[in-house]
Amino acid sequence: MRIGELSRRTGVAVHLLRYYEEQGLLHPQRRPSGYREYVEEDVAIVRRIRSLLAAGLSTSTITTVLPCLRDTGDRLVPTCSDLLADLYQERDRIAQAITDLQNSMDALNGVIAAAPADVTRRALTALGA
Repeated sequence: MRIGELSRRTGVAVHLLRYYEEQGLLHPQRRPSGYREYVEEDVAIVRRIRSLLAAGLSTSTITTVLPCLRDTGDRLVPTCSDLLADLYQERDRIAQAITDLQNSMDALNGVIAAAPADVTRRALTALGA
């Protein structure tokens, strides 16, 4: 299948599929005309990539972990013993980012709460709230 069909079947934009190829995540064959030729397995690979991106992994990390994952239909399962250490490290990185964002939101809420009532009223009116 060509890139447009892969895009339609996965819901992923053509430019992102090209980017995945640049990152070493997809490996389409090339026709003599230069067109990319994808196989059925590439549909599943793109879905795995999207799942891992949604989980907060970078494309460089996905390049490393993708070969060590099997799709059971309802989840991705690690198949390489050394992969879990990398996944734990990624989970810890994401947990720290969440903590940092929560701290930032708490600080911002403190600033907002300290605003005088008239300033708050004007701001809410401007926001249409």
